Amino acid sequence: MIRLGSLAGYPFEGPRLLGGWTPPASAAVYAICYKPEPDTKPDRYAVIYVGHSEDLSAERFPFQHPRAHCWVRRAGSKWKVYICTYEVPGGGPGHREQITRELAAIYQPRCNTERYDQSWKDEWIGEYTSAPNTGPLARRGPGTPRPPPPPGGEPRDG
Repeated sequence: MIRLGSLAGYPFEGPRLLGGWTPPASAAVYAICYKPEPDTKPDRYAVIYVGHSEDLSAERFPFQHPRAHCWVRRAGSKWKVYICTYEVPGGGPGHREQITRELAAIYQPRCNTERYDQSWKDEWIGEYTSAPNTGPLARRGPGTPRPPPPPGGEPRDG
């Protein structure tokens, strides 16, 4: 098992050598990887493609997939290409697509044609400014003095 994604990540099965792998007839998110430094860091993988499928057995694995030529070129040989799969528990196509986009934004895999940005833009949700009637939040611990009362206000009870 390998964890891919942000924070704790998603528990992917693998990595398994793609050559000789028989894909199951199941829905999953998948990541294609290779070892960029196999001699010095044999347990480190680089993600070069992410995708999702309703049926992995229909994806034309191992090497008839439309992007397989890119995987082999990046890895240096078809015997250096690995696959990791994640069958999303209770996840539908939209959930698999969301995970795929998240992974593409994090890893920026070279063999994916679509690019995703992992940052928010102000025009998507609007720029945040503090409401005029609120102050910054601060936690008090033992020995921390009480903050002064707001101008023209009653002392705060805390």
